Amino acid sequence: MSRDAVLGAIRRGLRRGPLPDDQKLALRARIDAHPRHLTPARSQVPRPAQIALFIANVEKEFGSVARVPTFADVPAAIADYLAASNLPAHFAMAPHPDLIDLEWALLQPRPGRAQPSDLVCLTQAFAGIAETGTLMLPAEPTRPTTLNLLGDTALVVLRASRVVGPYEDAWNWLRARKDPVTGFMPRNVMLVTGPSRSADIESTLELGAHGPRQLHIVLVDDDPTAIA
Repeated sequence: MSRDAVLGAIRRGLRRGPLPDDQKLALRARIDAHPRHLTPARSQVPRPAQIALFIANVEKEFGSVARVPTFADVPAAIADYLAASNLPAHFAMAPHPDLIDLEWALLQPRPGRAQPSDLVCLTQAFAGIAETGTLMLPAEPTRPTTLNLLGDTALVVLRASRVVGPYEDAWNWLRARKDPVTGFMPRNVMLVTGPSRSADIESTLELGAHGPRQLHIVLVDDDPTAIA
């Protein structure tokens, strides 16, 4: 069933009738030219400072970051982290071009969706947001959403060139790359700031409450302007 058919069925169920043409035009105009919200001054800094801010905010939220000079260095950085954390060398991995063609040596990645039995999952981030140390992870075939949720340890590869200052810049990127066929945004966009945690019970912080207990980012320095 198409999106219009679904929305039409909802409106009929609410007895609201068809959406008037002027409202359709107004909604389309808002989608096509979404207004930017205010952006905090702390994110409006030179590129090296944005990268430093991103890393500092990730670490403040109980995540960790390893910087590597090239994509060829990613497997070794991941192997080092797995060994230091006493984690297995096999893991679920996003079938993303940035990851598929790497030489994984003794590691054993399994491209595709995560399974409940996976302890470690590796994905590739669409963007990093320095404002809060947040990762933007849209749902798409090369970035299965299950990789963000099922593993106890979440590994993420992020290009330094994909780190922006405020949220608004990341949303602008996502809107600019709508699906070439449908024109729609991704069905799901996850914003991940540190590992999953909750303090709902007696105000005691518990990591891994609703997802990964650990978050480790491998940041690839592919942007010369981001290097101090």
